[in-house]
Amino acid sequence: DASVDLSVVARRTPGFTGADLENLMNEAAILTVRRGKKYVGRDEIEESATRVMAGPEKKSRIISERERKLTAFHEAGHAVITRLLPNADPVHQVSIIPRGRAGGYTLSLPQEDKYFSSKTELEDQIVILLGGRVSEKLVLNDISTGASNDIERATNIARKMVTAYGMSDKLGPIEFGGHEEVFIGRDFSKSRNYSEEVAALIDSEIRDLVETAYKRAESILNGNMNKLNKIASALLERETLNAEEFEAVFSELE
Repeated sequence: DASVDLSVVARRTPGFTGADLENLMNEAAILTVRRGKKYVGRDEIEESATRVMAGPEKKSRIISERERKLTAFHEAGHAVITRLLPNADPVHQVSIIPRGRAGGYTLSLPQEDKYFSSKTELEDQIVILLGGRVSEKLVLNDISTGASNDIERATNIARKMVTAYGMSDKLGPIEFGGHEEVFIGRDFSKSRNYSEEVAALIDSEIRDLVETAYKRAESILNGNMNKLNKIASALLERETLNAEEFEAVFSELE
C-alpha cells in the first residue's frame, strides 16, 4: 500500500535477516487477506513485526481491571519519560495487549543508524527502563513483578558502564572482569581480576547509577502527572497507541 514507509519498516526491524524479513512480509500478507484488504498496509506490517519480535496478541488472556490499570500506568511511565528525554528515540507504539510473557510494551525507533552510545544516552536508557516501576509506585502506591525485566536490563546497562565502558569517575577507564575461559563440563565463565575492595566499589557505583536514574524518573513523572494520567487513560480506552496517536494525546496538554 502507498501508506507504507519502508524506511520506518527498516528502523522497525534491526538485525533481521533476509529470511526474517520474508517471514514478516508473509505474515503481513496473511493478515491482509484475513482482514479483507487488497494491499498490504502499514497496520499489517506493524502487527507482523510485533508478532515476530514479541509473539502474537493474547487477547484471550483474562486480565482484571486492576492489572489493566497497572499495565497502562506502567507503559505510560515508559512512554512519557521517553517523550520528554532529549536523548531518547521517538515513541513508535505503546500497547497494553499481552504478548508472550509481557503484559504490554513501549516501542521506540531510532531516527538514524547508531553504532555507539554516549554516557548520557545510556543514563537516559536506565531512566526510561525504570519509568514503569516509578509510575506504578507514584500512582498506585504499590509495585509489581511486571518491572523485573526492566530492572534486569537497567542493572546490566549500569554494570557495563562501570565494568566495560570505563564510565565511572571513581574507577576510571579500566575494564573489570577478565577474559572468558572454558572449563570442561561448564559454561563460559569470567575470572575476576580485581580485589574485594574494588568489587565493593563496583557494586556501589552500579547502585548509584540506578538510584540516580530512579530519582530522575520520579522527578520527571511528578512534574508531568497530567500527561501520565492522560496517556494511561488513552491506553485503557484504546489498548494500543501508534506514534501519531500517542503524540496527539501527549500534545493536548502542551
